[in-house]
Amino acid sequence: MVIDIDFNSDEAIYVQLRNQIVVGIATAQLSVGDSLPSVRQLADLIGINMHTVNKAYSVLKQEGFIRLDRRKGAVVAIDYDKCIASEQLSRMLRVLLAEAMCRRISREEVHDMVDDVFDSFGVCPMEQQD
Repeated sequence: MVIDIDFNSDEAIYVQLRNQIVVGIATAQLSVGDSLPSVRQLADLIGINMHTVNKAYSVLKQEGFIRLDRRKGAVVAIDYDKCIASEQLSRMLRVLLAEAMCRRISREEVHDMVDDVFDSFGVCPMEQQD
């Protein structure tokens, strides 16, 4: 998986890193059980501070996308409470949909976008385990 950080973005670097790892999981570039590079390795690879990588990993752990193992380091391990995840997604969608309405993007256009994005990910990692 290639990590591409935009150093000119208004979005924090740790957020960009977190988002790209989540997309990597959704697109099966990363699978449950895969080890991520160590904090030091990833910081050196991308050219960012180790604390920035550590913050991204901490957020991913808190959100249930990775677990930290003493021997293996950061490991992809999707562990979540679906009810809590649904509530969080609903809060984020509320703002995004409000922005879409303000920009006169129709319900149908939003539905089409959602379908396109879902289709771009392929099979959901959790569906693969069933």
